[in-house]
Amino acid sequence: MHTISDFRSDTVTKPTPEMYEAMARAELGDDVLGDDPTVNRLEQITADMLGKEAGLFVSSGTQGNQIGLAIHCRPGDELICEFGAHTYNNESGAMARIACAQPRPIKGKAGVMDPAEVESLIRPNNIHNPRTALVTVENTHNGAGGTIVPLENIRAIGEVAKRRNIKYHLDGARLWNAHVATGISLKEWCREFDTVSVCLSKGLCAPVGSVLCGNKSDIERARYLRKQLGGGMRQVGILAACGIISVTKMVARLAEDHANARKLAEGLAAMKGVQLDLATVQTNIVFFSLPGRERELPALIEKLQAQKVLAMALGGRVRMVTHHEVDEEDVERALMAWKTVLA
Repeated sequence: MHTISDFRSDTVTKPTPEMYEAMARAELGDDVLGDDPTVNRLEQITADMLGKEAGLFVSSGTQGNQIGLAIHCRPGDELICEFGAHTYNNESGAMARIACAQPRPIKGKAGVMDPAEVESLIRPNNIHNPRTALVTVENTHNGAGGTIVPLENIRAIGEVAKRRNIKYHLDGARLWNAHVATGISLKEWCREFDTVSVCLSKGLCAPVGSVLCGNKSDIERARYLRKQLGGGMRQVGILAACGIISVTKMVARLAEDHANARKLAEGLAAMKGVQLDLATVQTNIVFFSLPGRERELPALIEKLQAQKVLAMALGGRVRMVTHHEVDEEDVERALMAWKTVLA
């Protein structure tokens, strides 16, 4: 158990000792000029893992997603996404500013869109309509509780996109979790998509960064967009060294986070006044509500902090996320703290 049990997000993870050592040993160059060998290695390793031709190291998941959207959209185009998608709700309106695209959201079930509805929203060719350029999926789906979008659904939407000649992007910030939870290979998860963005700085513990992957021409275009956004980071191999450890050594251990999330969720679900759908607890994120006590949430979160447990109130619900820096004892502390606070 740690001094503070921090369940606010898996983004709070810090580099492992091996990552600090890798930073000190990293061979560096100028990434904007294309000669940082550590960055180049990370990009190729990740692209190979996902079954794509090329990769681009970017500063964040938001930057990776927004570059991915901008590759495929011209100003005034429209993209289809799920109503609770991170790209739509949690990236500061960037799709309107960077890709200059308007969203057409679909209300999914646990983050999963109906392929028939996706197809029904693709605009006909008409001068009065925006051009439907892209459909984007988030897997796992943060806002739905870390739920996994089934591979059959991804394939069905991919078939629609291919038949209707529109592009397909995956916000795979936590795709690693879907891979570990299902045993389905990363290549299989990514096969249908033109571009995929994956995060290194959540459950995989790197301090900074994501990788955007796709074909060589799309990633070459992405380099221009990254530079325009101020994302040329020069001797960034010092960070990419951590990312190499993330993708080669930190993926399998996500199973521990999933087990801890399940234990946390089952304990919370048994408490009086807690509303929690265990079916949504599929990876490392737990959402629950306290019906009738929504206005108390900020005060309850403060009381929880006094018990040395950190959580986050989001949209009338509580979110708790398991990761490398919380263990079974932290889960027990969190459950005891909630019992005390709710009483």
